[in-house]
Amino acid sequence: MGSMLICCLPPATRLVKWPLPAAWYLGAKSNCPGLSESLGWILIDRCGKHFGTILNYLRDDTIILPQNRQEIKELMAEAKYYLIQGLVNMCQTALQDKKDSYQPVCNIPIITSLKEEERLIESSTKPVVKLLYNRSNNKYSYTSNSDDHLLKNIELFDKLSLRFNGRVLFIKDVIGDEICCWSFYGQGRKLAEVCCTSIVYATEKKQTKVEFPEARIYEETLNVLLYETPRVPDNSLLEATSRSRSQASPSEDEETFELRDRVRRIHVKRYSTYDDRQLGHQSTHRD
Repeated sequence: MGSMLICCLPPATRLVKWPLPAAWYLGAKSNCPGLSESLGWILIDRCGKHFGTILNYLRDDTIILPQNRQEIKELMAEAKYYLIQGLVNMCQTALQDKKDSYQPVCNIPIITSLKEEERLIESSTKPVVKLLYNRSNNKYSYTSNSDDHLLKNIELFDKLSLRFNGRVLFIKDVIGDEICCWSFYGQGRKLAEVCCTSIVYATEKKQTKVEFPEARIYEETLNVLLYETPRVPDNSLLEATSRSRSQASPSEDEETFELRDRVRRIHVKRYSTYDDRQLGHQSTHRD
């Protein structure tokens, strides 16, 4: 089984300028004696998958190579058979470039400006989780556990990014005004914010305290998964993370409730008496 390819004279003439493999003529005479160059036929005992690409290269001296490495290898084998060294060199260069430019599975962008952050969030088709951490933003000394809690926040961010990298866009911000703050976005808008810092009064001076609200961060991360595009909500996830609408007064309609509930800001009390109680015993403020 084979196929007939018809092309105009210039590409075929340019093909003949190369030293053609002897197998062409041997095959034409032994397998199909009735078909010869004098009748305008040349029998090529090769797969015709890439022959159209070969002719395009002969016409234009360049082609757009396939994206798949396997197809580039196949094309290079055909170019070697036809002794087209220019195309062989193109294939070899492309294979080398693809080998050197391996893309990692998980990429975490670090934003450099507010404008860049806005563009990333607006253009993303995935929910977005941003961690802002900047230890140098403190005005006061840190409490004894703050450095450990800041490190735990960063470690949790890394773990979540590895687990959900295919479903959520994770970005880092190291130039913001906060010390440690999580932000959660869905379909281009901000849904929630978890601030992990507070100012506490020690015996003689103020201190900056960094918290590690692990359960709250997990909850908000699961919440943004509900805003995936296309949206395919998990019923169990909806039941576990949705907030009760009974909190709204009967006079409020659905639209008013949605606007009021749009952004949740969760942070520990900004000014408090210093103590080392667990997070569960500290007051939480929402607005």
